[in-house]
Amino acid sequence: MGIDGPILVLTCADDPTSDVVVSELNDRGLPVFRCDPADVLTGHLGVTAHVGAPGSLLHTDTRTVDLGSVRSVYYRRPSSYTAPPTMTEHDGQFAKEQARHGMAGIVASVRGRWVNHLWRTLEAEFKPTQLTVAHAAGFLIPPTIITNRVDDARAFAKEHGPIVYKPLHNTDLVGPDGNVAAIWVDDVHVADLDDSLGLTLHLFQRRVDKVADVRTTVIGNQIFSVRIDSPYLDWRRDYEQVSYTVIDTPEDVERRCRRYLDRFGLLFGAFDFGLSHDNTWVWYECNTAGQWHWLELETGLPMTAALADLLEITR
Repeated sequence: MGIDGPILVLTCADDPTSDVVVSELNDRGLPVFRCDPADVLTGHLGVTAHVGAPGSLLHTDTRTVDLGSVRSVYYRRPSSYTAPPTMTEHDGQFAKEQARHGMAGIVASVRGRWVNHLWRTLEAEFKPTQLTVAHAAGFLIPPTIITNRVDDARAFAKEHGPIVYKPLHNTDLVGPDGNVAAIWVDDVHVADLDDSLGLTLHLFQRRVDKVADVRTTVIGNQIFSVRIDSPYLDWRRDYEQVSYTVIDTPEDVERRCRRYLDRFGLLFGAFDFGLSHDNTWVWYECNTAGQWHWLELETGLPMTAALADLLEITR
């Protein structure tokens, strides 16, 4: 690792959040190498990796980086691996798996500071693990059940209702119109629970009796909390009806956030909370690569600078 070496940014081409970080790093005169690991399947990313010898290189159409010289890595939002359309389904599946396992193993060998390391990110993206660690960290979490048994779901709804449904993983879905289809957090009634639950796993929680939501973004040793007011249960339904207010993070919440991140070995986390009527912060989830730049635009919080500091100062 070189403390004056380049900063490696791993993300997709269409990522405005990484755009502003790269711009800030460029303004500081810091060398940056940005690429999408999935481009190894498109011909726009070349790889030469030696095991047990120096000189593992990544090549884009215009630049080359020696992974041994990288000072830090911003692992933001790489694309999914997609095989070239010229391949058969069988060959494409083989190519995707080879690329995914090869690229992950190669870039994971970088010894600089990661925000966040892909192995730590992978562990922390599973909702059941998140909930278990959040509970151990001292957060208040809503009663939760993960099940494919309709009788157990109905019993949970009767005991803890009103309840909501949340997906266990944000999967890329396309609606009938061809556009990306979002799954919002929504109310669930006992009558909605039928035998179709047996087809997969579902996560249900008691609905939080909230007055607002809070997004708390931890970037290294800095922490930023923003209250989010919306008329909707899930404020993401309509950003035009959302208002933002910068608020202080209670000391106990900050301690729990850091305890949670330390458990996973993370330096960045975007935490979501519900703010109850008695001002209790109820934990929803933590996204290891969550969006934050729109909050900086809305509030003026110096989040881009905080992220750039974390990538620049590795000592």
